Amino acid sequence: MMSIVIPALNEEQGIFHLLELLVDRAKDPNLLELIVVDGGSVDDTLQEVNRFSKAFPQVAIKSVDSDKGRGIQLHNGALAGAHDILYFLHADSHPPKNYDSHIYKAIAAGNPAGCFCMRFRSWHWWLIIIGWFSRFSWKVSRGGDQSQYITRELYNKMGGYNTTVPIYEDYLLINKLYEIDTYHVIQKWLTTSSRRYEDVGVLKLQWFYLTIYWKKRNGASIDEIYEYYLKWCDVPRESMESVSE
Repeated sequence: MMSIVIPALNEEQGIFHLLELLVDRAKDPNLLELIVVDGGSVDDTLQEVNRFSKAFPQVAIKSVDSDKGRGIQLHNGALAGAHDILYFLHADSHPPKNYDSHIYKAIAAGNPAGCFCMRFRSWHWWLIIIGWFSRFSWKVSRGGDQSQYITRELYNKMGGYNTTVPIYEDYLLINKLYEIDTYHVIQKWLTTSSRRYEDVGVLKLQWFYLTIYWKKRNGASIDEIYEYYLKWCDVPRESMESVSE
C-alpha cells in the first residue's frame, strides 16, 4: 500500500484536480492514502481538500499542518503516512496512468527508489529538450518535479529529507540514493507545469539552475548556494525546487 505525500502552499486552483486525477489514474485507489501537507496556505487550499474528501468519501485522505518549507513538509508527510511505500509528488506534477502499479512493479523488481520520466506541459523547445533527457538514468537529469517513490525502510535508512536546509532538499536525498547505486527511472511519462519558467523566463531560470548545479558540483555548501540565490535571483521560493539539472 502507498502513502502519497503532496506538499502544498496556496494551491487552491489545482489541488482538487490533482487529487481527482490521482484517483482516476490509479489502478487500485483503495490501496492509496493521500496526504496533503499544508505549509500555511492563505487561500482556500484546505477547503478544496475538504471538498474532495466529501466528494470521494471512499478515498483515504488527510491534511497535515506543517511549517513552511518543502523539506520539512515532505518529511512531515512521511511521518504521517501509514504505509510501507512513500510517493512524494509536487502539487503541479501529474503522474501517468496506472502510476501505482508501475511503482509496485519497480519495487518488486528490486528497485526500491526512483522516479518517472517527465514532460513539461509546454511546447517551448528548450523545455521539450529537458524533458527528453529525463528518460536517462544520469543524475544530472533528476529533479523533484519528476516525483519520488521510495520504500519507507530505505527512506528511514537514508535519513529522509533534510528539514534544515532552505533549498536543495530533493537533490540531497537523490544524491544519497545515487551514491549507493539505488535509483530507477520508470519509463512512463509524468507531466509537470511550466509555470515557474513562464513566470521567470525559460532561459533565465535554466541558467540559474545550471549555475546552482555547478556551484554544488564544485563543492559549494548549501549556505553558499542559498546566499547566491538571495543575492542574484528574484525567483519566488515556490519556484526554487531542489534540482540537480
